[in-house]
Amino acid sequence: MGTERDRASLERAYGSTGEVPALLRALESADRAERERAMDRLHSSLCFREEIPTAPAVPLLIRLALHGAGPRAELLGLLADLANWAGHRDERQRARRAVAEAMPSLIPLAHDADPAVRESMVLLIAACGRESGPATAPLLRDRLVEESDPRVRARVVTALGLLDPGDGAWRHRLLADPEPRVALAAAEDLLRTTEPPLPHPLVDAGARAYTAAAEQPEEPETSLWPGHYQPFTERLLEDPEAALRALDRGMPLAFGITERWRGREADVLPWALRETEGEAWQLYRLAQLTCALPPELHARVRERVLPYLADDSPAVRAGAVTALARARVPAAVAVEETLRLIGEAPGAYDTVRVVKAVTDEFGTAAAPVARAVARQAGDGHSELVKVLTRYPEVAADVVEELAGLLTRHGTGHPSVAVAVLTSLGRAAGDVGERALRVCAREGVHSSVSAEAAVALWPVAADPEPALSFLRRELTASTSSWATNLAGRLGAAAAPLLPFIEPLLAPRTPSGTRAAAALAVWRITGRTEDTVEPLAREALEWRRCHPDPPHPVLTLTQMGLLPRFAVEPLRRGAETPRRVVKDLMYGDATHPDDVLRAAVRGLLGTALVVG
Repeated sequence: MGTERDRASLERAYGSTGEVPALLRALESADRAERERAMDRLHSSLCFREEIPTAPAVPLLIRLALHGAGPRAELLGLLADLANWAGHRDERQRARRAVAEAMPSLIPLAHDADPAVRESMVLLIAACGRESGPATAPLLRDRLVEESDPRVRARVVTALGLLDPGDGAWRHRLLADPEPRVALAAAEDLLRTTEPPLPHPLVDAGARAYTAAAEQPEEPETSLWPGHYQPFTERLLEDPEAALRALDRGMPLAFGITERWRGREADVLPWALRETEGEAWQLYRLAQLTCALPPELHARVRERVLPYLADDSPAVRAGAVTALARARVPAAVAVEETLRLIGEAPGAYDTVRVVKAVTDEFGTAAAPVARAVARQAGDGHSELVKVLTRYPEVAADVVEELAGLLTRHGTGHPSVAVAVLTSLGRAAGDVGERALRVCAREGVHSSVSAEAAVALWPVAADPEPALSFLRRELTASTSSWATNLAGRLGAAAAPLLPFIEPLLAPRTPSGTRAAAALAVWRITGRTEDTVEPLAREALEWRRCHPDPPHPVLTLTQMGLLPRFAVEPLRRGAETPRRVVKDLMYGDATHPDDVLRAAVRGLLGTALVVG
């Protein structure tokens, strides 16, 4: 089906063998099942991968869409995806140009008898944008009048809005369209060109259409359209009052609001409880929200979540106990349920989450949980062992077991065992020291060996293994990881300063420079050349991690803050919109709230200098 020129182009791009050429050849097969299998695999082979050239495949895909046996709708959809999401932007640009050149031949497919073909053609026109040519906007306007399929008609509304937004007047009449998807597409496009505060009638019309839509898309809308497309829910979340209004009208936005805006947890609580329907991930979201609630609202969370303790799924029960711990259920209840999960599902990460939450909230009252972990150290998820860093008296009783974990290579156990032995310090004794020396000398993973070498300083007052390792590492590269390890040695790392101090130079990348500043301060106590790099890194508003500590925490320990950082940090702490996102969907205090509290502490205590 492809021309010789097409085939030559494909061979130059992909070679004569390999997955992509084979899949493209399979699209020309007379066997329908073979064509469909190839189509299923081509998307993952060509989209979202910068190392794979995509534009050379476009001419053949166009020819197959026009003249091949099928599947035509999927071929047009793949072309739209390549124009929107091919790995590199240059590849996307080339794909759009190739489709735009063929658009006069493709346009008749917008009137195909198959609604799926018409839909894919609309998406392809939108993907190519203005490069589709001047005829496509009139075509879409005509299609809007003639189209009988509700789904395709909604697609036409969105495509027109992206291609030819105009003043939006024609969309207003569509807000009352009997088809909810059409009304929603119209509201979406009107909101896209409306600045906050969003008008209430438009919000109400969109919320009605959203909640009335009986059939939701099978894939996220954002994956179908060009990058400047913004779905209805995302646009609403730009205006918290509009989002709360839509929430009151039935849209599931409670957790979206709290992820985007600070201090809204109490406002959305009734709807958040309603949106929590017994999935583990929903319970974890509720747990995080609960961390920001005033204590007098905790009872409402407990009432909603308690029934899930009887669920058959350990994951759901773990989510429930986590939420209940954050809502301050009696410690005895949380501990009992956690012990049950440790016995039932010790290898599950959900068990790790609940153990962390319960020990976070109840401290010494949760010591039975730590003892249960210690009794079966190595039998469950490796991260469970880390809880022993909080319970040194429990950890000291299982030093031999921890030492044994250092040889469990490939399991994650060695690194957490090193962390626990480090926290014990001299209490790790001769057994811990010997095991760490073997690990530092013979460990199969360099990062664990390095951690073990550094641990020998608090455990055995011996810095030499760490100095030897870090000297080699810092000679070979400007590693922030090695620099941080050096800082953990404190004054004992003074011989490494010639490798670290040059990294304080202004032209050093910000992260590397801040790591060097932290290390130099820990080693020497100097502030004259370390405060400024740490303050500049603090202005990046990255989430806190235990090690290395966030620059805000280090500056608080120093008690100093450069004047240039005061106002940016204050603005970040006071803005109602979150600055730090929680991409991990955690179940503890939101990382933005953690960092904001730390910044406020710094601003309230530090001496302003410079």
